[in-house]
Amino acid sequence: MESLALHCSFTTTTTTPFSLNPGISLHFCSKPISRSSPPSIFPPSSSFPALRSPLNSLLFSPLPKRRNPLLFLTRATSQNDKDPPPQTTPPPPPQGAKLLPFLISISIGLIVRFLIPIPVEVTLQAWQLFAIFLSTITGLVLSPLPVGAWAFLGLTTSIVTGTLPFTTAFGAFTNEVIWLIVISFFFARGFVKTGLGDRIATYFVQWLGKSTLGLSYGLTLSEALIAPAMPSTTARAGGVFVPIIKSLSLSAGSRPGDPSSRKLGSYLVQSQFQASTNSSALFLTASAQNLLCLKLAEELGIIILNPWVSWFKAASLPAFVSLLLTPLILYKFYPPEIKDTPDAPAMAAKKLKQMGPVTKNEWIMVGTMLLAVTLWVCGDTLGIPSVVAAMIGLSMLLLLGVLDWDDCLSEKSAWDTLAWFAVLVGMASQLTNLGIVSWMSGCVAKSLQSLSLNWPVAFVILQASYFLIHYLFASQTGHVGALYSAFLAMHLAAGVPGVLAAMALAYNTNLFGSITHYSSGQAAVYYGAGYIELPDVFKMGFVMAIVNAIVWGGVGTLWWKFLGIY
Repeated sequence: MESLALHCSFTTTTTTPFSLNPGISLHFCSKPISRSSPPSIFPPSSSFPALRSPLNSLLFSPLPKRRNPLLFLTRATSQNDKDPPPQTTPPPPPQGAKLLPFLISISIGLIVRFLIPIPVEVTLQAWQLFAIFLSTITGLVLSPLPVGAWAFLGLTTSIVTGTLPFTTAFGAFTNEVIWLIVISFFFARGFVKTGLGDRIATYFVQWLGKSTLGLSYGLTLSEALIAPAMPSTTARAGGVFVPIIKSLSLSAGSRPGDPSSRKLGSYLVQSQFQASTNSSALFLTASAQNLLCLKLAEELGIIILNPWVSWFKAASLPAFVSLLLTPLILYKFYPPEIKDTPDAPAMAAKKLKQMGPVTKNEWIMVGTMLLAVTLWVCGDTLGIPSVVAAMIGLSMLLLLGVLDWDDCLSEKSAWDTLAWFAVLVGMASQLTNLGIVSWMSGCVAKSLQSLSLNWPVAFVILQASYFLIHYLFASQTGHVGALYSAFLAMHLAAGVPGVLAAMALAYNTNLFGSITHYSSGQAAVYYGAGYIELPDVFKMGFVMAIVNAIVWGGVGTLWWKFLGIY
């Protein structure tokens, strides 16, 4: 899931100076004290970059200097008793819902429920649920409350109004795909905790990092390798790649929030950010929303056999082409000032030496993920569902001590995802069962037929609309829960082959994750690193959206025709 929530874990750290050459001295955080390793030239994998926010100055400001008690007493006694004492306590943060977003979100549902006539094809129950669903989606966009809290209010409303019975409203909490997504967060934590993801990326820096372009390709390929076994783009960004990029950039004199950022850091962050969407699209288990898409497609009757292999085969050619083009295109349109990085391989080699040999926990993590991926690939043949394979893997990590239960409990994003994903999936499923989705798709189909459009043209229009609407969303998974089923039904009504429509929409869901600084969880992490300016995020996001549309729309459709998908 790549919602805007970040996977943060705070640990006690120490500071170790490291000098790359005479006249340059940098200070980096060492590994957490819970892990016994020598000081690293890279920041710890579990340290996430601080997002740009007015709160940063409050959260990370140094402690005030202790005042001289005698001086303090002198000032206190000389102060006029009528003067009010200085304000030292910051005002409490606002509590409860934000009033304007709350009123707008509620108004949308009330207008639909009471002011818009109910279509004759739709029952009162279905229309009422549709109104609640629209209020819930509007709240996810405007955020009157945190996502999980607002989703819970929508669920409560559906029960209180008698729209859904309790068991039906909570039925999606037992959904296998949602639990697979939750377990994927725990796998990602294991990669960060053991340092395995950091080690793999550092190897690629050592092998390909002599030039800035090679360094970018090394980071891009390492993410593609990690992606199927670390199923969270946000965790990969914050736990592995942003710390490495910041370390390399600082060593080259490229600092965040400074004109020097364009020396190296801006290009590396922008390249990795844009490439991450294709890494997420390459494997079914590379991102949470992929699994959710196939589950929603299944509810509309579109069954994809051997989904892990089918997904990879269909995505492989367009994703690899885009992964190879992205660093090169950005090298031309968003060039770094430093073209060569001869010190990067030596830095990486020193980092690997300091890390020492592969630890027992890293080997366990490798073996567990190889087992999980094998079961995901061969699950249909062996009769083992994907979620059961993930449960087996997590159980091994718990039994062997790579993860403990506190690690799972502290993964707040996983439990938050369980709550609001289940609400959205449950509502979307009931809208399908009650006929709202078929009614909407029928209306769109009639409009398309009136324009005498054949299905390829309708396919392009619907895919482009699905992509552009994401400028209004701050979550890929929220977008899927709100619109995937409806758009898939529209594709089917327009005559688009079912498997083609389902998989193209799912791939599209990954590709729009880098169009803005709020479009996904990894977007917030990469933008928060401080190396890219907001206009550049939108500009390069649009440029790469065009590139991805050409590659996936041209190379992808020809490849899918060759595979017999349509």
